[in-house]
Order: sequence, then C-alpha cells, then structure tokens
Amino acid sequence: MAKSLYETLGVSENTSESEIKKAYRKLARKYHPDICKEADCEEKFKEINAAYEILSDKKKKEQYDMYGDSMFGGQNFHDFSRSQSGNVDLDEILRQMFSSGGGFGGFGGAGGFHQEPNLDIESKVTIPFNVAILGGTHSVSVNGERLDIKIPIGVKTGEKLRVRGKGHTQNGRFGDLFLKITVAPSPDYEREGDDLVKTIDISLYVAFFGDKIALQTLDKEIKLKIPQNTKNGQRFRVKEMGAVNRKTKQRGDLYLKANIINPKVEDLSNDLVELMKEKLPKRI
Repeated sequence: MAKSLYETLGVSENTSESEIKKAYRKLARKYHPDICKEADCEEKFKEINAAYEILSDKKKKEQYDMYGDSMFGGQNFHDFSRSQSGNVDLDEILRQMFSSGGGFGGFGGAGGFHQEPNLDIESKVTIPFNVAILGGTHSVSVNGERLDIKIPIGVKTGEKLRVRGKGHTQNGRFGDLFLKITVAPSPDYEREGDDLVKTIDISLYVAFFGDKIALQTLDKEIKLKIPQNTKNGQRFRVKEMGAVNRKTKQRGDLYLKANIINPKVEDLSNDLVELMKEKLPKRI
C-alpha cells in the first residue's frame, strides 16, 4: 500500500515521533519561501507542512497507516496536493478528511476524495496611502459588481483581505473574495515599519533662530517647535501619529524631516550680501 506522506518527509513508516519532527524541521528550513527562491519552493513547503500535520498527530497517523494513499483518490500525496486549486487550504482539507472518522465522509465509493468546486475569487486592488494608514472604505469592481470594501487600519502591501460571500455562487453556496493589497505610494510620506516620515520645508531664518510652525498631518494640523540651529535632514518625532501595527494594535511615530530652503543670493539686498560675505565663515 503506497504511503507517500512518509516519502514527502523522507522518513520510513517505522520512524519515531522525534525523528519525524527532526526531518520536518530540516525540510521546512530548506524550503521556506523566505530562504528558498526557486519556483516550486512554496508548493513544496505546503506539502511538507501538510504531511507533518498528519504524521505528527497520533490518531491521524493511525488512520493514514491503515488506508494509505487510497485516501487521496488513488493519487500519491504529491499529485493530490498539486491538484488542489490555489485558493484551497490544503491543511484544512486534510483536517476535514481525518476528522471524519473511519467512514471518511466526503470520499467517493471507491475511496476517492470528492473535491467541492472552488467558488473563491482572487483579485488585486491598489488603495490610497492615507486609507491604508487610517483605514476607511475603498470601492472595487469584481465579477461585474461594484463593492465598497472596508479597509482596516495599518494594512500593508502584500496582505490579503477576505470578503465573505462575494465570490462565485453555485447551488446556494457562496465563495469568498480575496483581495491582494497594494498600497499606492504617497508624495508626502514614507513608511518605515510602523513609523511614517515626512519631509518638511523650513526657511533659513527658522533654521537659524527657531520658531513654531503649523503643519498638516494625515490626522490633523499640529504645531511643531523648531529649535534654533536646526540642521538639514534633522528629524523631529511626533509620538503615536504613525501607522497602527495590526498585530499589537500599537501605533508608530511620525518623524518630520527638516529640508532647509536657502534663499537665492540675487533676492537678497546688496547690503545683506556684503555683510554675509564679511561675517560668514568660509570654512567649517
């Protein structure tokens, strides 16, 4: 009886639990998408995780040892995993299969797995920078329908948003819509992790002598105190006015970067130009 889950992890049926874990960790490190950049690494990584999902669980392993690859409709595990469409969670399929008990509900009479049609839709959407930082709604057109999607605070490029029930429909079943997010660049802000950076122009006078200036941020208008002798590129921190971390719920900071605007010499009076020539140091 073919048992390709063991082949996936490169172990035998008699391998101990600790050795199975050791083999899994070695392969997971090798094929992790952050490390392995070959085209099939992500799929291989999914196979390894799904195989370990079964062989690391005593009850699931016993069931697999009894039925072998007949549980995958006669395919080996590699071909079975490749046959699942991109939006299907392979781990979830296996959990459903093995939670059915000895009868294996959802399998055909000959032992083959009956795969439900995939009704999910994947699409890409680009959202404005300020909506990504502050949250809000964004209108998208999917499957011929215009939808107003709620955008959570702090979303980043590469994240996926799930909109339930907005996929394809069939026989009273509704798939989900998965949106892959791209955040449009901002002409005013850069994002550094959870912090935001904005360059602000200040006059030479303010850089020399200091002042309090009004600035508009994504949230509101603020007053910023500029100290005397401010240097070009100097940053000023405004606490908790950056992006919200969606995991910790903590908000980053806003950094305002000084860009000192020098006046044109031809716009200065002759007396001032002569005085500057006389008084300003030529060397630093």
